[in-house]
Amino acid sequence: MNAKQELVNKLQKDILLWQGFKPQGIGAADAIGLGEIEKAFPNGVFPKKAIHEFINLLPEHSAASDGFIGGLLSILMEDGAACVWISTARKLFPLSLRLFNVDPERIIFIDVAREKDVLWVMEEALKCESLAAVVAELNNLSLIESRRLQLAVEESGVTGFVLRKDARKSTTNVATARWKITPVPSETEDGMPGVGYPRWKVELTKVRNGNPGSWVLEWGGDRFVEVAGVQQKSVWYNNEERQIG
Repeated sequence: MNAKQELVNKLQKDILLWQGFKPQGIGAADAIGLGEIEKAFPNGVFPKKAIHEFINLLPEHSAASDGFIGGLLSILMEDGAACVWISTARKLFPLSLRLFNVDPERIIFIDVAREKDVLWVMEEALKCESLAAVVAELNNLSLIESRRLQLAVEESGVTGFVLRKDARKSTTNVATARWKITPVPSETEDGMPGVGYPRWKVELTKVRNGNPGSWVLEWGGDRFVEVAGVQQKSVWYNNEERQIG
């Protein structure tokens, strides 16, 4: 291997580290319980020091994303760290996070009037190393704005989640991963009446240096469980023109 190729390989490894990807070989100790989904990321490790974008076309998507992020927070916050959740029109009911073993008392909810205030608060919160994660509800995220957020997480190691509510406007940004979470009908044990554990179709539509894909996951009470052999198309709605308010 010549010196030029060695330099290129080193730069690629450094870039992955800056984007929150762990070096190859660390693997199992850093897994967060997403099973096969984690293999979609470089070196098979969910990137914590990164910005994750969630695309929400409909209210159902928004609710499903809230639940899925709740499951992620239960893992990211298990060492006692706090989280900040920022929004201009929050619809999340804090106590609902207990379903995902997250204490709402450890989440700082900040409701602001303007979208630019959400971005400012998120950037400042991402600089706080004592936080486990920062969640922000936004209509849009531009390239420049996303770069500022990514620089913040690279310094602090905090995970950033952006729930983008106006997905009709396609924007380019530096988010490490782009997710789409869709509700899937749950199933009860042994056909008993009632409602089963939350279940989602989880799509990774973009993974930097990784492999996009689609899976069905269920929250099994204390962890994510991959569900095999389930039709992945949700039957809860058919009007794609409805938009989140």
